[in-house]
Amino acid sequence: MSSLRLCAGSLIIATALCIHAPVVHADCRGPEPGTIVANPNRPTVANPADITQYGVLELEYGYERDEARLDQYQTNMGGLLKFAVTCNLEFRWNTTSFVNQSVSGSSQSGIGDNWLGFQYRLHRQSDRLPALAFSYSLKFPSASASKGLGSGRYDHQFTFLASKDVWGTHFDFNASLFRIGRLAGNGSDHNGEFNLAFTHSVYKKLAFTGEFYGDTRLGYSTPAYASGLWAISYAVTPRLVFDSGMDHGLTPGSPYNRRILVGLTYSIADLYTH
Repeated sequence: MSSLRLCAGSLIIATALCIHAPVVHADCRGPEPGTIVANPNRPTVANPADITQYGVLELEYGYERDEARLDQYQTNMGGLLKFAVTCNLEFRWNTTSFVNQSVSGSSQSGIGDNWLGFQYRLHRQSDRLPALAFSYSLKFPSASASKGLGSGRYDHQFTFLASKDVWGTHFDFNASLFRIGRLAGNGSDHNGEFNLAFTHSVYKKLAFTGEFYGDTRLGYSTPAYASGLWAISYAVTPRLVFDSGMDHGLTPGSPYNRRILVGLTYSIADLYTH
């Protein structure tokens, strides 16, 4: 019930800000015509501290295939819808529109969970300091628990983000705290996640990305683990970016041995100019 109240309050605040943002932030200019630039969060687990351009609605969507072992895998299709309602505040809706799990030849399919939240930029990048931000997301358990596609519980994620450009390479660091609803009984468990991603231009519109991340132990059944990700991205236009990569477990506790992903980021429009 507390999660539902928190969500209702967030939606009310979000609606009010969306209505009044163009007036309150009249001194905050959006992108000039023809200068919209995508701000991809994918394909890394870490997100950049900088948000989407002011007033811009942006979509990320992709396909993933997770392989835990030879006879167990999962495929997902989903994305992230972002809108910069003010200069420093972005609202985020992360959804998994399709999930398929296969274990020893038996499979289950359905929709996945949905996450609704926001990201607030505390400080823009300067010569000495990185861009700094804080984000919060609430998971709505829309995935079927009876099919094993989800937990059926509400989860929370609190994240501190920092981003900096150093000698032509962009770095993103995230530190997250998760509050995960227990599968049996009441209450929740907690664990942390740490991410460090870097992106460097390879040739013109082609860029290379690497990331190392890991989670601490969750409860008594889920061990700590570390993983690595390697990806490339190509900017077809400034507002359309394609990406592809592979994620692999570095320790035995990783939830999968290999994860293949491919997707895109597209800045749809500057809503405030319309």
